[in-house]
Amino acid sequence: MNNNQALIQALNNCAEACNNCSTACLGEDHVQMMTACIKSDMDCATICIATATLLSRNSMHGKHLMQECIEVCNACADECEKHADMHQHCKECAAACRECVEACKKAM
Repeated sequence: MNNNQALIQALNNCAEACNNCSTACLGEDHVQMMTACIKSDMDCATICIATATLLSRNSMHGKHLMQECIEVCNACADECEKHADMHQHCKECAAACRECVEACKKAM
């Protein structure tokens, strides 16, 4: 079993929440207002998946991506929190991003 299992799970949960959020944002009535959120979600999902993949292989490069992952997850959470009062998917995504940041920090 990989000793980064909890971190990998947090990364995968975050990617899933970001993918769900971006898809849900595309269905909103005022999708133009959600463009920054969608882009942020896509970036965050990508970095989380890449980081989880490298960590699951015990690649020495996985640890290097964690700092970037922290930055991207924080930016995504900040963006999603702007819409969290109106959209549950944004609220859930922001929470998953914040949990991922904490998991990355704990593992560093």
